[in-house]
Amino acid sequence: MTNKKLVIIGTGETANLAYEYFTHDSDYEVAAFSVSKDYLKEKTFKDLPVVEFETVEKVYSPDEYYAFVAMAGEKLNRNRTRMYLATKNKGYKMASYVSSRAFVWHNTQIGENCFILEDNTLQPFTKVGNNVVMWSGNHLGHQSEIKDNCFITSHCVICGQTVIGENSYLGVNSSVADFVTVAKDNFIAMGAVVNKKTKEDGLYIGNPAKRQVLTAKEYCGVTEE
Repeated sequence: MTNKKLVIIGTGETANLAYEYFTHDSDYEVAAFSVSKDYLKEKTFKDLPVVEFETVEKVYSPDEYYAFVAMAGEKLNRNRTRMYLATKNKGYKMASYVSSRAFVWHNTQIGENCFILEDNTLQPFTKVGNNVVMWSGNHLGHQSEIKDNCFITSHCVICGQTVIGENSYLGVNSSVADFVTVAKDNFIAMGAVVNKKTKEDGLYIGNPAKRQVLTAKEYCGVTEE
């Protein structure tokens, strides 16, 4: 079977890893990379062409190529989300990567432009929205949902029947208790334990996690709305 052809948006460390995972553990073949012209410093990356994002669709037609936006979670995922939406607006079908070494139950729903790495456990009836990153070793409990544009780092435990709101970021080794809703635009710090519903635009630290005076947007440098 011929592999599907893929353009990766980005040339940073996440793009470097995305190339590795897509190349060795998917049915996609990476054909090129693309970045905004202001960031275009080299014409090749991983021995493949790097083209300007502003005109990428003229070189790699959305009719023939898929795209994947490989960016991290800076500014509460705003940078990645902006490029994801801009890529979709060019007409590209958005690829997702789900590791063959992740445990994903058969009725789990996973959206587009997701990056789900090894040793993740996604239990029955779970949902993962669009443009979500789940780094390695996380647990998503049964009937839980991660909404769009979230970044789940590593070794996070999201218990059953919880909801992680849009744009939120969960730090390494953080935990969310059963039936808890994490509101949109939350930054849950490393090792924090969330045992009750949070409020929007909250920075939460500690065990039990407490909302800080500084908001999540302030902490992450989000200025545009």
